[in-house]
Amino acid sequence: MKLISQSKCLSFHRPQIMGILNVTPDSFSDGGQFSSLDAALFHAESMLKNGAHILDIGGESTRPGAPLVCAEEELSRVIPVIEGIRARFDCWLSVDTSKAIVMKEAALAGVDLINDVRALQEKGALKAAIEADIPVCLMHMQGQPQTMQVQPQYPDVLQSVHDFFKARIRVCEEHGLNRNKMILDPGFGFGKNRSHNYHLLSKLDEFHQYGLPLLAGMSRKSMIFKLLGRSAEDVLAGSLACATIALMKGAHIIRVHDVKETSDVVQVFKALSEVEEMSGETQ
Repeated sequence: MKLISQSKCLSFHRPQIMGILNVTPDSFSDGGQFSSLDAALFHAESMLKNGAHILDIGGESTRPGAPLVCAEEELSRVIPVIEGIRARFDCWLSVDTSKAIVMKEAALAGVDLINDVRALQEKGALKAAIEADIPVCLMHMQGQPQTMQVQPQYPDVLQSVHDFFKARIRVCEEHGLNRNKMILDPGFGFGKNRSHNYHLLSKLDEFHQYGLPLLAGMSRKSMIFKLLGRSAEDVLAGSLACATIALMKGAHIIRVHDVKETSDVVQVFKALSEVEEMSGETQ
């Protein structure tokens, strides 16, 4: 399995690490840390050196209760960073946005991937993604960030996510988005309580039925820090535990804040996988 974007190819012979680069003043665990261009570029370089394969640049916080950001403000935050990274580093770049105009301008600035928590449901987003002709991550979210964590309920959370994926894949294909440009993300923490999140994690391997790359993003989320009774910045071990489980369930992309430590996890996981493959060949 692999992704093609422009002249780039991302192979999943090993899991890929997506490093989070929030250029926002209010993201839940790193708001304001990388809002200046110099700080963003320095952090980008650090993540790439520590093992990130993809950098995911976001200009609007989607934490629970986060305020909306206008397109002009979001563009002013992300475009200079995209251009700065693209001029300096040969890596995969992702833009974390739901707005059509941001997708369009980010693609022109050089991103390789669109990461949309609203799965191309906003006005003009699907058209913009098709015209950009780059891969898109379709994420499941119940509700909107402003209210999504106000007592989320499902008859069956796993079935609801399956139904959503089937519907969005069908609509995207019908409008001309090639299936080989889709990635799926069950949306941990987006309109889901702790039980929903861990149930989805336990069943993550069921999403392989679509034959598409799976992205898992649990780094520093409330499913971890509320469980442990700590701040979002103080749950490294919990984040790594979730990343490890996702890898064992077959996740292709792990979206994280702590790149260096997650890279260690991926290397250990890869070593184990190689030994298991060799053992299978000799039997």
